[in-house]
Amino acid sequence: MNRCSGFFVAATDTGVGKTVVTAAMALALRERGQSVGVFKPVQSGFDRDDPDGDTMLLRRWLELDVTPESLNMAAFGKPLAPLVAARLAGEEITLGPIVERSQQLSKQYDAVLVEGAGGLLVPVGETWTIADLAIALGYPLVIVARAALGTVNHTLLTVRVARSLGLHVAAVVLNASSGADEASNASNHELIAEFGDVDVLGPLPWLGDRVDGDAIRSRLVPLLDAARLDALAGSAR
Repeated sequence: MNRCSGFFVAATDTGVGKTVVTAAMALALRERGQSVGVFKPVQSGFDRDDPDGDTMLLRRWLELDVTPESLNMAAFGKPLAPLVAARLAGEEITLGPIVERSQQLSKQYDAVLVEGAGGLLVPVGETWTIADLAIALGYPLVIVARAALGTVNHTLLTVRVARSLGLHVAAVVLNASSGADEASNASNHELIAEFGDVDVLGPLPWLGDRVDGDAIRSRLVPLLDAARLDALAGSAR
């Protein structure tokens, strides 16, 4: 079996569904027989142990028997860019320990999924951004984007910036942000694939306000073929 080493889950913006997509990818790879490590190194807007924060959502949805500290290394309650939130807390987020933690996970699991924070150019440390973290880790990039009107420009800009920085974009995942069936959804998929020269998955359906592991497994995993994820990861090698 072709094993993927992992993905860095980035996004066009905040609130587009990175955590849901990360969980769905993890469950899809598990169903293919792979052990999967999940890492949300930086989080703002929720404290680490807040049940509504990304760290605890991943822990709950994936039924992970690990501590929140092992999933997340820097968390801040204020909904600000991580660099700004860290400064207000009198802290500094450094890149080295995050890279080391990711490397440790890569030795423990067949695949590692690292979820970013906000968009690629969001400042995290005093001299680095989410993109710099993705570069340091070296995983192929999965870009999560809204399925709605306006996503073509945002997504193509993100793809172009990622490639200009030397990042391999494995795929774009379009994720519905509401229950509305927008007329642009079908053409968005086609335009991003054509003008971005990138594999596009989705759009994934909106799960509503109450999301749990069962809903992700039953409604999203079938749309994220794990064999295809393996192939996408393999194309980066």
